[in-house]
Amino acid sequence: MISSFKSYLVEEEKLVYFTFGRMNPPTIGHEKLLNKLAANARSSFPYRVYLSQSQDKSKNPLDYKSKVKYARKMFPKHARSIMMDRKVKTPFDAMTKLYDEGFRKVVMVVGSDRVNEFELRLKKYNGKKGSHGFYNFKDIYVISAGDRDPDAEGATGMSASKMRKAAGDDDFSMFSQGLPKAISNADAKSIYNGVRKGMGLKEQKEFKNHVQLKPVSDLRESYVQKGLYKVGEQVVIKEKGIVGKINVLGSNYLIVESKGDTWRVWLDAVEKMDEDKQDPDIKDRPGAQPAGYHTGLKKSTKVARDRHFKKYGKKPDDQDSAYKPAPGDKGAKTKTSKHTKKFRQMFGDD
Repeated sequence: MISSFKSYLVEEEKLVYFTFGRMNPPTIGHEKLLNKLAANARSSFPYRVYLSQSQDKSKNPLDYKSKVKYARKMFPKHARSIMMDRKVKTPFDAMTKLYDEGFRKVVMVVGSDRVNEFELRLKKYNGKKGSHGFYNFKDIYVISAGDRDPDAEGATGMSASKMRKAAGDDDFSMFSQGLPKAISNADAKSIYNGVRKGMGLKEQKEFKNHVQLKPVSDLRESYVQKGLYKVGEQVVIKEKGIVGKINVLGSNYLIVESKGDTWRVWLDAVEKMDEDKQDPDIKDRPGAQPAGYHTGLKKSTKVARDRHFKKYGKKPDDQDSAYKPAPGDKGAKTKTSKHTKKFRQMFGDD
């Protein structure tokens, strides 16, 4: 019970920060989100982390209790703020919970691509009773964590979807790249097998050694001191034979993009593309035949590809035939550029 007008004013100013996510499984992307959440709240205000309770074999293999346990272990700095509450199943349940606790101002921190969505939805039900209960905050804010939602499918870099795929592909090395460095090898295997079990797969008992660079190596030294790679530079992922462009320079890894897909790879897993190196199958054909541009193709496709570029490559830009897909490109995955997306959003074109 509020005993005075002064305490009433204090009650009205109570502010809390929170986020809500699937985290199935938790990743280094979620760690960045929680760090941003805590940085905004600072030491002045409390912050809460709520996890969804959905479970299925494809996108939500971990059960709710396991997710909370793993998240607390992976992000010990935020462990006390990661809530275990069976009654909170949606962001609206979280809003009701926080309102019932006496908070009157709330700030939700989400990935940059979900700010507008949550701001509209949370404010829509403010002061209205629904299946989630009732909340009536004085102020509701939704702010960006700076990056895309780490639960989004196909997010650049390491995402929950890529970790689930790695677990399904028996690729512990790739899976472990999405875990914080502080996680022990034993805990990493436990989380990995927890995801596999939720997907209906057998636990893996034999693990390939996680490839790591030596603390001090010539390659790492060249990368850090001499700028071995640059953003935008083309490289070849050696094991997969994929030619791609560097999007991100990490501490000891690269994010490489090719035809709409992205890979997080160690420095020794790639090499610079030698455009002077000619493809052995068609090097005798007139003109340059860079090996990197014909990786993984049959000889007949390489020949057809060469003919295509010679036929359509010199056509004016205003002719549609100048953009006809080359042999070997059909069916390749592509993604809409961020500039096109921004234009469509501005003009309401979905």
